[in-house]
Amino acid sequence: MQNTRLNQLLDRGIVQLENWLSNPWRRWSLLLISFLLGFFAGEVVSSVAGQAARWDITYAAVLVVAVELLSRLVYGLPGQARSSRRSFTLELSNNFKVGLTYSLFLEAFKLGS
Repeated sequence: MQNTRLNQLLDRGIVQLENWLSNPWRRWSLLLISFLLGFFAGEVVSSVAGQAARWDITYAAVLVVAVELLSRLVYGLPGQARSSRRSFTLELSNNFKVGLTYSLFLEAFKLGS
């Protein structure tokens, strides 16, 4: 690509973001926020699916496919060698998935009692 002012600005922005995320406390706080947003999304999905009862199976199918695809992406195939360092966006997505799944399990326990 050409070395335009926009490219230089984007490159500097990415470097600054990487420097900002190099602090472990900021990384952990963003991972925690991602988990909590996943938990909130699970609560919202279960509430919306409970109100519109005809969409329950569709919501469940979409969530199962999304969770399984993300798990395959994060953990890889059983025979593949995994890289020791995952990207930060993949970690954020995985924490969101864990929060979503945990929230749906808690909702199921609440409905079962």
